[in-house]
Amino acid sequence: MPLRLAVVSIALIALSWAAPAMADKRVALVVGNSAYIHSPQLPNPVNDASAIAKALTEAGFEVTVGLDLSKAAFDAKVREFAQSLEGADVGLLFYAGHGLQVAGRNYLVPIDAALKKERDLDFEGITLDFVLKQMELGREDKTNVVFLDACRDNPLSRNLARTMGTRSASVGQGLAEVQTGVGTFVSYSTQPGNVALDGDGANSPFTTALVKGVRATGQNLNSVMAGVRKDVLAATQGKQVPWDHSSLTGDFYFHPLAPSGEAGSASSSADMQERLRQLELQLKQADPAHTAKVVELAQAREQMRAAKEANKEDQNQIFEVQRSRKSGDNTSMEIGKIQIRMVRRSQTNEKLQERISQLEKELGLPVSAVDAR
Repeated sequence: MPLRLAVVSIALIALSWAAPAMADKRVALVVGNSAYIHSPQLPNPVNDASAIAKALTEAGFEVTVGLDLSKAAFDAKVREFAQSLEGADVGLLFYAGHGLQVAGRNYLVPIDAALKKERDLDFEGITLDFVLKQMELGREDKTNVVFLDACRDNPLSRNLARTMGTRSASVGQGLAEVQTGVGTFVSYSTQPGNVALDGDGANSPFTTALVKGVRATGQNLNSVMAGVRKDVLAATQGKQVPWDHSSLTGDFYFHPLAPSGEAGSASSSADMQERLRQLELQLKQADPAHTAKVVELAQAREQMRAAKEANKEDQNQIFEVQRSRKSGDNTSMEIGKIQIRMVRRSQTNEKLQERISQLEKELGLPVSAVDAR
């Protein structure tokens, strides 16, 4: 009881002081691409974009919405967004749809992209770097927020990899982590290099949690994303962990509490009481040990996935060595080194699998039978 009261008291102090003024101008570009022409359609991105656009409008954003955008339409929306950023205090990008990374560079995929060859990327894709550049140009003292629900399993990236021969290894799974300027926050629906789930409902697990967070009152962006991670972990049984990279220099709130003494302070007080009630409920229900196990399970599964991908790359390297070298050289020695590396990695994976099975049992989840190779 004393601990709970102490935490609630700290929360009360934080909430009473966390009352930054609403930004004068907030603009957002929200894109949802579902109706892909050259790959299977995605059921949720259009719904995701519509839900986020509504929540952002409620939070005071001027929202530019783009649904099922071709390359030409996508370019036009980015230009419209760039123009709206003039004089804006906050710029926000939300994208749901296919995305891919090649050589560490991220691309957002319009619905008419075919991506049959590597050079098609520059003509048919939208580089995330380009959109970030528009958000950061001349806005060094402003806030930029980016949400990417674009890590779904993408057949276009696999098709592209098949045409690139030995360069296919540069086509990564999911999206790559990006480096941003000061004042920019980037959130991924799952870890960089991992694949996110589209979800069984009308919205993806990430968007469902994010809409809830955007509508929360008195929570800064870090608190919102902590809640998003918790909800997505629960919804995906630890398979998906939202990730973010921040270079923000201050707090950002979608719905800050109104300062005391100003109009709306009565509703602000009611919001504070509701938030405190939620905090107490969370404290009663919180199980740190359970949460730690869920996070450890997600990390172990990711390590297992990454190791298996590395083994596949090593196997491809063996084939390449066998194909390109002549007998009598150091081919056998080179292949032997690769095989030793693969054996050691598989041994590590066996231990990982034992821990994964143990965690699954402790969490009451179905025990998976994963090939450690």
